[in-house]
Amino acid sequence: MSVSPSLDGPRASAAASRKTRPTDPADTVPPGTPGASPLSPPGPDEISRIVPRRHPGRWLSAAVALLGLAMVVNSVVRNERFQWSVVSQYFTTPAVLDGLLLTLWLTAAVMVLGFLIGTVLAVMRLSVNPVLRTISWGYVWIFRSTPMLVQLLFWFNIGALYPTLGIGIPFGPEFLTFKTVNLFGAGLTALIGLTLHEAAYAAEVVRGGILSVDAGQTEAAAALGLSRRRVLRRVVVPQAMRSIVPTAGNMLIGTLKGTSIVSVLAVQDLLFSVQLIYNRTYQIIPLLMVATIWYIAVTTVLSAGQFYVERHYARGAARELPPTPLQRLRLQTAALGARLRTASASDAKPL
Repeated sequence: MSVSPSLDGPRASAAASRKTRPTDPADTVPPGTPGASPLSPPGPDEISRIVPRRHPGRWLSAAVALLGLAMVVNSVVRNERFQWSVVSQYFTTPAVLDGLLLTLWLTAAVMVLGFLIGTVLAVMRLSVNPVLRTISWGYVWIFRSTPMLVQLLFWFNIGALYPTLGIGIPFGPEFLTFKTVNLFGAGLTALIGLTLHEAAYAAEVVRGGILSVDAGQTEAAAALGLSRRRVLRRVVVPQAMRSIVPTAGNMLIGTLKGTSIVSVLAVQDLLFSVQLIYNRTYQIIPLLMVATIWYIAVTTVLSAGQFYVERHYARGAARELPPTPLQRLRLQTAALGARLRTASASDAKPL
């Protein structure tokens, strides 16, 4: 049986043309050599010469930023009006350190008490009881709508509204009474005012963290027969902390700086202690720099602690934990060393 030539004609002609085509001498040259064909794949020497894309804009912006920073630092360091000798003289005086300790104590007490009250208010706001929800909403509404200074002055003058306070039966006889003026001093007034103000914001932070937990988590815990209290303590709160911690850290730093407002009540915190000194020596700028440096130092320590707390609660939520500053420095140093070794090796190769 014969095969029709019309079917295999094109194929046969293509094969014949490939067989009869003369061989290009460039095809037999190894790739990567000067005489190789332009269509041949690149050799290893050509691949090693590939450089990343240049970004001159990044280097230019970084140079401008560093230049501006250098100018600011130079103006601060070389400006004699800052009187750095006076700053070093009063930086660790007993009056300044006592004010710093009072500031730290007031910050810690306000944060602990504020979040305790705020957690209770958040649970009340999420309750199915309409009375508790209304009371919690009203508290947050009032204390968030009033400036902190107004609240401090109100509590400082509470004796004008209630000269005496008593403990007894509601709408009935009182068993114990005492004068408000003798009870509410400047320190207690500052603690109460800051705590009640902080509790309103802490309530919203805790409520937002609880609501950030997926509803399926609570449903699964309820299907296992866990009580609501145990679900809240074992399932909801650990997951809500990932949303609560960053905002709580910002609130802690804000509270540290916000305690300076109690100086209007003559509470001897860090700022008021500095004010007492410069009212006597008239060295205002150096003493304000003392308070500023202490605030920056304490805020830096709190920011570092916030980073590690956030990193702790990120376990299970991220595939890899974010590197610590020391680990990031090691990675950058290793990458820079590898880049320098690669550049030196490429320069040492003969052309």
